[in-house]
Amino acid sequence: MGEALLSRLVAQGVFAAGDVVVSEPAEARRRFLAERYQVQVTGENREAAIASEVLLLAIKPQVFGQVAKELSGQTNASSLVISILAGTPLSQLEAAFPGQPVIRAMPNTPAAVGAGITAIAAGQFVQAHHVEQATRILQTVGEVVVVPESMLDAVTGLSGSGPGYIALVVEALADGGVAAGLPRAIAMKLALQTVRGTAQLLQESEMHPGELKDRVTSPGGTTISGISKLEEAGFRSALIEAVKAAYQRSKELGK
Repeated sequence: MGEALLSRLVAQGVFAAGDVVVSEPAEARRRFLAERYQVQVTGENREAAIASEVLLLAIKPQVFGQVAKELSGQTNASSLVISILAGTPLSQLEAAFPGQPVIRAMPNTPAAVGAGITAIAAGQFVQAHHVEQATRILQTVGEVVVVPESMLDAVTGLSGSGPGYIALVVEALADGGVAAGLPRAIAMKLALQTVRGTAQLLQESEMHPGELKDRVTSPGGTTISGISKLEEAGFRSALIEAVKAAYQRSKELGK
């Protein structure tokens, strides 16, 4: 996720490559990032933090305590801190960066291809221009919505975990095609483009999903036969329960 943001920030000119400093512990990885994106690299977190206008935390939550200790007193008091750490609340982030504007962000994996969506929640010292700055940064990998922190667990359950659910839908559609006699490669291509095209149609037309479903469901036709089987299997209920389960798990992990 960190590299996805880095590549698009540089490619879209949000920041000049030479103005970006990336802290990475692995030497081979540092060399790769420097050669690929022409950014400055370091193995010391302090060097990346000192005088930075924006500090993006793209690390594993398990090492946050160690990194926060290294950065204690090393950051510019006015620097905006953007965290994409899962399950790490604003209260914990703000304790590590006292008095600084902190924004907690929850991106999802389609950000890797610039098609993600990120929800952001602002800390107590965040001003409107900080939200605008964070939005400009995170829009490089997709859309951005602003929510109160209390909603981030629900965001995790829906858009954070959602790509996993959709991957299962695509796989199941392709398997159905194979079961009906299609070659695997053709079935997968059909499944992928059907999901992609339907999402694009719904987004661009702003049509309610129920309306689209009704438009393609003719009396006694093929679609209603398939939908009848999905309803019989509890398809919609299963997706709703999946989002709720992921939401509850996100709440547990954040405690």
